[in-house]
Amino acid sequence: MDTTAQLLDSITSQCLPPPSQSLLTSLTTRSPQPPLPSLVATAKARLLAADLTSSPYLDGAQLCPLPPGTDSANVKEAKLRHHTHVQVVDIENLSLSRWEQVEEMEAIERGERTRGREIIRVADEESADAAESLAGRGTGTGTGPRSPVFAAKKATHRLVLQDCKGARVYAVELTRIDGIGVGKTNMGCKMLLRAGTPVARGTVLLTPENCVLLGGKIDAWHDAWMNGRMARLKEAAGAGNAHTTTTTTTTTTT
Repeated sequence: MDTTAQLLDSITSQCLPPPSQSLLTSLTTRSPQPPLPSLVATAKARLLAADLTSSPYLDGAQLCPLPPGTDSANVKEAKLRHHTHVQVVDIENLSLSRWEQVEEMEAIERGERTRGREIIRVADEESADAAESLAGRGTGTGTGPRSPVFAAKKATHRLVLQDCKGARVYAVELTRIDGIGVGKTNMGCKMLLRAGTPVARGTVLLTPENCVLLGGKIDAWHDAWMNGRMARLKEAAGAGNAHTTTTTTTTTTT
């Protein structure tokens, strides 16, 4: 088997989006040629940072779009007929209120976590954990679970996914999926939805069995999302508070 075939086989085995012939050629015609693991790592990095809708690194002819009407709320239940690669363009933690989401994002920006009511710097916590491990006490049997980890296990996230044609659809965790979360999932992150994945009322229902979280990030998208997300959450939270205040005032007056 020649190098190009080996590289393509390795990419396919990892469920990555199909690479274009130009990408394969550019990687395998270098002189001197890097070892296969290096070629695979380079190809993976480029594919996961690529825009599914327009990147020359991808073979668009082999990418399957979402079926027409996937986002329709009128369709009670359907299933995807083919394996479909998508990319994340938005994510929200449905288990938190708008203001709690704002506080969560602000903590992420500061590099903080919370344990109970105590705010802990992530770097300091990791250093402490490393010290405990070296001392033989880092066995994961502490006095209690860390709040963010505990919350993550119980959280439910809603994502907006985009296919190779630019079509967007909501997706919700039907079962908790490790790796999905605000601060974990980047914009542009790639996912593979397996054939048979259920769709109900315009929403893809995600489980660890029907989707593969591939990772990746499109920096420009993620930066824009981070900058705009905070403003949108604060606006939504403010609107909600204003509605509550108006309702309360009306009730009191009546």
